[in-house]
Amino acid sequence: MVSKANDLGPLPRWDLSNVYPGLESGVFSSAIADLHMRLNDLDAFLDEHQIARTSSTKDNAAVRTAINGYLDRMNEILRLFFTLRAYAASFVTTDSYNTTAKRLLSELELHGVRLQKAGIRFQGWIGVVADTLPSILQRDGPAKAHAFYLRELAEQSKYMMGDLEESLAAELSLSGDNAWGKLQGTICSQLMVTFDRNGKPEKMPITALQNLGHDPDPDVRRRAYETELAAWETVREPLAAALNGVKGAVVILDKRRSRIDALHASIDQARIDRDTLETMLGVMQDSFPMFRRYLRAKAKRLGHDGGLPWWDLFAPVGRSERRYTWPETKEFIVTQFRTFSDRLANLAQRAFDHNWIDAEPRDGKRGGGFCMSVPAVDESRILCNFDGSLDQVSTVAHELGHAFHNECQVGKTELQTVTPMTLAETASIFCQTIVTDAALANVSGTEEELAILETFLIDATQVIVDITSRFLFEKEVFERRAKAELSADDFCEIMLRCQKATYSDGLHEHHLHPYMWAWKPHYYRGNLSFYNYPYAFGLLFGTGLYALYKERGHAFVPEYEALLASTGEGTAADLAARFGIDIRKPDFWQGSLSVIGKRIDRYVEL
Repeated sequence: MVSKANDLGPLPRWDLSNVYPGLESGVFSSAIADLHMRLNDLDAFLDEHQIARTSSTKDNAAVRTAINGYLDRMNEILRLFFTLRAYAASFVTTDSYNTTAKRLLSELELHGVRLQKAGIRFQGWIGVVADTLPSILQRDGPAKAHAFYLRELAEQSKYMMGDLEESLAAELSLSGDNAWGKLQGTICSQLMVTFDRNGKPEKMPITALQNLGHDPDPDVRRRAYETELAAWETVREPLAAALNGVKGAVVILDKRRSRIDALHASIDQARIDRDTLETMLGVMQDSFPMFRRYLRAKAKRLGHDGGLPWWDLFAPVGRSERRYTWPETKEFIVTQFRTFSDRLANLAQRAFDHNWIDAEPRDGKRGGGFCMSVPAVDESRILCNFDGSLDQVSTVAHELGHAFHNECQVGKTELQTVTPMTLAETASIFCQTIVTDAALANVSGTEEELAILETFLIDATQVIVDITSRFLFEKEVFERRAKAELSADDFCEIMLRCQKATYSDGLHEHHLHPYMWAWKPHYYRGNLSFYNYPYAFGLLFGTGLYALYKERGHAFVPEYEALLASTGEGTAADLAARFGIDIRKPDFWQGSLSVIGKRIDRYVEL
């Protein structure tokens, strides 16, 4: 299905008819019934094999049989569950008014809790029988194929409450942090504003208003910024309540699970260590002066004293007023991807030809962009809000990178493909870099080069500088939420202070964005705290890998694809070591940032 959007050509909506014919179809209902039956079978299997922390069996044969049987069943269930959930979510994320989709997604979440409880039970048991694992993992079979998963599970079992407490926490999450996250998503996707353009008031979703930050007219950008802040003012109280609810739940659970702090679980999920994170963040902080130099240069070009105001942070620079139509976007991306590999280009072509992408901004559709896997058909689906800018072309390439990552993992089991956020951004950043390099290589003059560099540097500044402000914000929120609830004013004050600490004189101190906490969905994920620094890791890791590709040429491609296929089966440090990269030392991070620094130098020169 396509929809006309100004002069951008037909903007597609995604098609999942090859997955299920409809939300209320018999096929979809039968699939949910099958999921229920498989969950019953899994519970019966766990009972039969006495898989619980109270189990006293240490017989290797019995343990191996139990592990192998669980892995086979769980992988089949996860493949079905993730497909059903993706299908229902495809309706909710593009139309938050769809009550049928929201009800069905809620029902699926109840099944998800059953899955979570089974996983909790198995993990607790693995901790008990951990000393039998070395001998079991030497024998061929499902256990050996999932060795990394099992070892990680045993290690993380140290941070579990009792089975009953973990089971209760899983059930309460639906009416706790998960519900708060849904509230935030609903409020933001349904927030409409009235904005005057060309003397005509237009009613538009907040996501469309935010896109006006890229508008070439400075008056439009300033008024859009002011309108946006006024809009967030109207919903700040429910959003502050939601954020308090999510963070409060995490604080309590982390304490009960004997975590050092909120960052502890995040680091383990990211499969890095604290030293690696501190090293990367330290190198990022050292690079802030060069980003501020870029921002000051931009402010000067746009005629500002005292730093760049937020409304011009995303302003286009250079006289390249080019807007990409959707057909041009497709052709450009596929052509550039083919310079890297036919497999990548063919994947992108398939995504375009078979409507894997929902590109049209509209009321009820969530903002931003994402890519989700649909395991049953070995495909992905991509959401974006396309406006014809090079930034949005880059976003499409970014999300297609995620789809390529999924493509490289086809044939792996669901438990073998659980990828940490740090590595999940590798392919997406890589694909973005391909597109940016191609755009820079084909410039017609300095003004167009400046415009393309601007698009790249806007994104890099967001991922290095703004991400750090978000990290500092979340860290302080967790620390203060452990003592008391925070008000909307508190959240705004912390956000402004963190923006000043990172952007410094790069931005105008009186024109920042106090409501960045309100609309970013990352803060409202109870099961994934600090959903920020992994983006920086991904940018710098992907940039470093791309530099290796430029050195080695096409000989690099098979190793890169093998890396993507294996991101669920190793730590970030071990997988990076395949390419001779030591992520615990500053050298690698400094090398990646120097690539960005050269582009800042060129930008300032122009």
